Parts: sequence; C-alpha cells; structure tokens
Amino acid sequence: MVKYKVYVTTANFAQATTTNNIFIKLVGEDGESSRTWLTSLKGAAAFYCGAESKFSLYCPTSLGKLVLIEIDKQRLPLFPEDAWFAAKVKVKSPEGDIYTFPIYRWISGSEVQLFREGTALKITDDSHHLGKYSREKEMKLREQLWNVYKDGLPHCMKSDNPLDLPCEVRFSFTKTTEFLFTASTGLAELQLKGYSCSKEKWTDIEAIRKVFCNKRTDISDYVQRHWKDNAFFGYQYLNGVNPILIQRCTALPDNLPVTDAMVPLRGGGSLSEEMQKGNIFLCDYKRLDGVQPNVINGKKQYLMAPLVLLHKTPDNQLMPVAIQLKQTPAGDNPIFFPTDSEYDWLMAKIFVRSTDFNEHQLNVHLLRTHLLAEVFAVSLLRNVPMVHPLYKLLIPHTRYTLQINHLARLLLIAEKGVFTQFAASGGEGMIKILKRSLSSMTYSSLCIPDDIAERGLEDVPNFYYRDDGLRLWDIINRLVNGVLGHYYKNDDEVCQDSELQKWVQDIFEHGFLSRNAQVCLKTRIPQEFRTVAETVKFVTMVIFTCSGQHSAVNTGQYDYGGWMPNTPISLQRPPPTTKGTTSEATMLQTLPDVNTTVQGMSTMWLLSKQSSDFVRLGQYPEDHFCEEVPHKLIKDYQGELEVLSTVIRTRNKSLEIPYTYMDPALVENSVAI
Repeated sequence: MVKYKVYVTTANFAQATTTNNIFIKLVGEDGESSRTWLTSLKGAAAFYCGAESKFSLYCPTSLGKLVLIEIDKQRLPLFPEDAWFAAKVKVKSPEGDIYTFPIYRWISGSEVQLFREGTALKITDDSHHLGKYSREKEMKLREQLWNVYKDGLPHCMKSDNPLDLPCEVRFSFTKTTEFLFTASTGLAELQLKGYSCSKEKWTDIEAIRKVFCNKRTDISDYVQRHWKDNAFFGYQYLNGVNPILIQRCTALPDNLPVTDAMVPLRGGGSLSEEMQKGNIFLCDYKRLDGVQPNVINGKKQYLMAPLVLLHKTPDNQLMPVAIQLKQTPAGDNPIFFPTDSEYDWLMAKIFVRSTDFNEHQLNVHLLRTHLLAEVFAVSLLRNVPMVHPLYKLLIPHTRYTLQINHLARLLLIAEKGVFTQFAASGGEGMIKILKRSLSSMTYSSLCIPDDIAERGLEDVPNFYYRDDGLRLWDIINRLVNGVLGHYYKNDDEVCQDSELQKWVQDIFEHGFLSRNAQVCLKTRIPQEFRTVAETVKFVTMVIFTCSGQHSAVNTGQYDYGGWMPNTPISLQRPPPTTKGTTSEATMLQTLPDVNTTVQGMSTMWLLSKQSSDFVRLGQYPEDHFCEEVPHKLIKDYQGELEVLSTVIRTRNKSLEIPYTYMDPALVENSVAI
C-alpha cells in the first residue's frame, strides 16, 4: 500500500463552512484511487471556514502523475444541505511530489465535481486523454446561456435570480449583506428619507445645501463651493467621472457657427490661431440628439445635445468659451458665452452638466465598463476551462460582476428602476443612447494609449486621468505580456488555441454584436487572434476596463454628483431660447424636484461606496497559478503597483483637488459595484 497525504483548505469567509461529508478520488496517469471519505479527529470542524485539514488516503500502488481529483459532498441524515466554499486541495504523493488543485468555488448538491491539477495548460498542451475529457466535461457544465436583454445591446447572462449564476461568481455572504443593507437604507443613511416622496421644487439654494450637508466628502465640499466656476467646469472634463469625451479641436464643426469676434480669448489670440496651436477643445454630445426625454412626477423633462468649446489658457486652465445647447443652429438656439449675463451662462453650463450625467451613466459607465465586463466574464466561463492560463489570469477580474449587473437590471434600469424613473434619459431614451453608443464604439477607444492619441490629448496639462491611466495600462500590459508570453511561445500557438479563439469570437458576437463597420483596422474590434501581441493587447484592455477604467468613471460619482446643481440627474424646464430671460428663480424652477434629487444622491452614494470585502488591483486571495514564473511576474506586478500608488499619493499632496481614482490601492480588481 502507498500513502497519499491530502490537505483540504476551506475559504476564510462567512458561510464557507460545511457539516456535510466530503469524499475525494485521486486520478493519475497510471490509475485512480477509490472514492474516500475524508474524516479526521477534527470532526465537523475539518471544513470550518479558514481551516486546513490533513487526511491520509491509501492506494495499492502509485497512481503516477496526478491529473485531476473528483470531489463530492453528501449531507448527513437529518442534517440540512449546505454549500461549501473550498479553496484548494494539496496532495503529497508517495514519491514526495506536491500537487495543487485550485477550486475557489461553491460546491453545493451531491454531484461529483472534477478539478484539474493547477499547472496551466493550453488545449494544445493537454495531450492526456483524462485532461481532454475533463476539459470537455467542464465546458459542458459551464455552457451558460446568453440572454438578449434589449435588442441592439450587449448580451447578458441568462438568469432569473442570483442563484442561477455560476457558483464561482456569486456574491459572498458579506457582500450580499452589505449591498442589500446599503441599498435598502441609502436614503435613511443620507438622512433623506423624509424628502423621497416630495414632488416639490427647490425654493432656494440654501435648502439644497441643508440636504447636501447630511453626507459629504472633501471633493463634494469643493464642488459645492466651486460649481459655478468656469475653471472647475473645464477641469471636470479631464479629471471628473467622464474624462473620455473631450478632444482637441483643429477645425470647428459646421453646426457650431462661432467666429473670432464672438470669443475673446484670454491671452489675446484668435480662435483660428489658438486652434493651430492646439489650445482649443470640443465636447460634442451628439449621441443624445433627438432622444425622447423622460416624464417625471407627471412633468416632461428636458435633455439637450450640446456642443461645448473650451480653451487652454496661458496659465494652463481649461476654460469654456462657447456653449450651444442643441445640435442644429437656429434663432431659438443661441450660443452662450462667458460674457453673457450670470444666469444665462450658468444655465447653459447646468444643461451641459445634466447632459453629461446622462451620457456618463449610460455610455461611459454602464455600457463601457459594466456591460462589457459581463460579456468578458460570460465568454470566459463559456469557453475557457479552469486549467487554461487565460482563465487563471482573468477570473479575478470577473468577481461579482454578473451579480452586480443582475441587480442593476433589477433595481436601476428596469421599468420601475431608479434610473428609469428619475433620470432625464430613463425609459426609451436610455435604450436609444445605449444603442448609439455601442454602434459608434471603436476598439481604440477602449485602449487608453490609442484613445488619448486619437483625441489629441497627449500634452494637455493637469490631466491626471491620462497620466495615471497610461502608467496603469503599461503595468498591466507588462504582466499580461509576461504571463501570456510564458505560455505562448509564438504566434502559431495563439492561432491553434481553439479555446482562446472561441473566447474572443464570443465577445465579438455577443458583446459587439458582430459589428465591424469601421474601415480603419486600428479601430476594429478583434474577432480572432493571429499573434501573441494582439492577444496581449486585448487581454490588457479587458483587465484595464474591469479595474482602472471602472474605478475612474465610478468611484467619484458622489464626489461630483452629491451636490446636485453640479450634476442634475434631470431638468424640468426647457433651456432659454433668447438671452436675458433667466434668473435664480428660473434656475430653481429648472432643477429637478426634491424627490428626484434625493433619489439621484442616494443612488450615487450606493454606487460610490466601497465594500468591506473589496479586493484591490493586484491582490489575489485566490491563487490559481501554481508555477514559479507567473508567481514571480505577479510579485513584480504588485511591486510596480505599489510604486505607482506612492507616486500618485505624493503628487496629490500638492493638488487642490487630489485625483485618487486610478490609485492602485483604491482600484478594485473587478466591476464589483
């Protein structure tokens, strides 16, 4: 008889424990063990959360190199069925070899489950018949179904409730409890419950200030003091929650008839001269043109599609110099300038900020991070087995995404969802904007180095989203290049990996709906990989989207939106059609009603709040890789992230408004909120 030592680790978090009986079978190249009940002197405590328990298993002869293990769980008579979150199993063979089997998932029911030895293997490297069998069986079990939430939008995972989701991507007990508590008590926590049913208009700014004071951050306080300032208005296009719209303007669009005489610029240069110097910038909200606005509290709302012209001044401030609130020039569509009356100009900026809220929430936040992250995750689960190096690299970046998106569809964008009921673009407008955004999306816009270059923003001063984002992209890219370069030695190996190719094809088909209308190859969404370099870039984009980009467009929502006049969720009067007709009273009548305001505030507070089981970028509580090379690459990666965090924090000490949203210490590994 030969002896195998088996070490079983249960995850260290609430509800991971099981009192059920656990059985294991070892399968090697030369044979398999009998199904063995794992018992020890610890009794029921053997599988308590955080426990590592040792067992002995005997076989008549050596099983050879271990390929996989089979695990099943059976409940005791009179005891309830309980799910068990197993972390990993280690086996020491009679020859002294150590085999690690990563699990990191809930095991429920009594079905036998297979888990591979942890060495990463592409399908072309997995030559043993047992390996091929386990890959096929795993993919059949994980053959998740796509669901069409709305025609023209990225597909999502088919699930009627969170328990339908794959066990490895569900919320932890801690996350579930905290999220439900925060969602159900958001208005009370902000001390706004008494306002949630009031359909009254705001009577004065002081009344808004009193509500706002119930929950503040350092940046939201700054916003409250400076929201009227032109410099702060321009600053938000660089370092607010929507830093991806602004672009350098080298020629005025035909539908913005601004002349030099209309726009006196600081420093004395003409508009054409400043455009030649690269100092003029444009923000064009054309995606919202013609969108039918919502009806809130029985009143029609208003949603513009502005064009905003900005000027980089000699002292490196980005100042708005012209605002046209509708796309088509007309007599009742005046162009507003800083030289207009105080409230004419302020109202123009308020309409822009309200439009920016809707553009940001639907295109920049929901579509380009949440919905794409779900497509990346579902495609990974459908096509890539646990033993594949791509799965091991990407699974940490799918944590909680499917469930948070399920809740978003249930609580935010459903027919009775908060966004649908209270945002200017809720309802039909929401779907129209999302469809337009997806149809115009390019691959290069998802890759920050390409995006910054295409928008002509390489040398814009005080652009911390760009500075931190490019550094973060480079660090992620080095990790991905190292890991994938270790497993793919040449381009042919990429082309021959059918699982890798199915993953990217699934993303192309269900995420981008097989759209590749763009002529330029640089902007086309990949539908296959032909080289290692192409694969590295795409996987870098996936990780960056799910971590740094999501943090940049999500974390600051309450910072910049908690003070409602800076980011109105909706507006209930049309913009002025002639100048000189606005006042503070007009502004207050235009701002959203009290209940609309507080619903927006509580939602932004919920979406900005960090969970206690937050996992920051570069941290891997689940160790899917077993080999030395990826472990070293991850250690180097973590070191680079620490250095970047230190650089960012040192810089922020000298900034009036610290930019923290790309600080790796504050960036979550996945779209988890």
